[in-house]
Amino acid sequence: MSIRIHPIKAFNDNYIWTLINESNKQAIVIDPGQAAPVVAYLEENGLELTSIWTTHHHHDHIGGVAELQESYPMTHLVAHTEHNVDEDQTIKDGSTVSAWGCSAQVWDVSGHTASHMAYILDIDGLKHCFCGDTLFSAGCGRVFTGTIEQLHDSFKRLNGLPAETLLYPAHEYTASNLRFGLSIEPDNEAMQQALAQAEDKTAQGIPTLPVTLGHERAINVFLRTQEPSVIAGVKAQFNIDDDKSLTVFAALRELKNNF
Repeated sequence: MSIRIHPIKAFNDNYIWTLINESNKQAIVIDPGQAAPVVAYLEENGLELTSIWTTHHHHDHIGGVAELQESYPMTHLVAHTEHNVDEDQTIKDGSTVSAWGCSAQVWDVSGHTASHMAYILDIDGLKHCFCGDTLFSAGCGRVFTGTIEQLHDSFKRLNGLPAETLLYPAHEYTASNLRFGLSIEPDNEAMQQALAQAEDKTAQGIPTLPVTLGHERAINVFLRTQEPSVIAGVKAQFNIDDDKSLTVFAALRELKNNF
């Protein structure tokens, strides 16, 4: 099965990840916060929209849904009941959705919101994880309607995926997240290298995404809460009662909120 994955840019830094089946010119879009860039891309490439998947209810992820449903009335909308859209297929943790015979597992990765879903699509044995605003390259989402405990659990769960899994976050926050990471781990060479590459790509308008989970384990402080260098970096800036992963994770999120 030949599925191409393309980021359609929206707003300032959103990516609407688009699955394209080259053999039948059909497309699936994930989190269309705006309809116009999606319509433009589909028309330019002669594609038919057949499905929309949503990860959570924030406007920059669902704002274009209704308009796209109107423009493409045969579109199948996949969403959680709390995503504030009129879905055709209601999903929850453990649901399965299909992309032209390839299967995607739905995981609850709440924290950023209370009903945040991720789609883990298996294409020829390689996993592609569309994680919305839960995990960003080198960072994590802010806590809105979820809890820090949920977000920490979601990170643990995502970290259980194979190292070669490709992660597709919904925002281009990589460079700013790496700058924060280096304020915690200034001697992390993988992070220094990743920042130079991210700044170079961003300057050229090239996405820094997707990234592998293996890469994130080296450069994302929120996945590195038990590394002595991260614990030391947090303690230098924040008073924590213990070195437990959740304690360090919560302190990192507080520090990032004010970075």
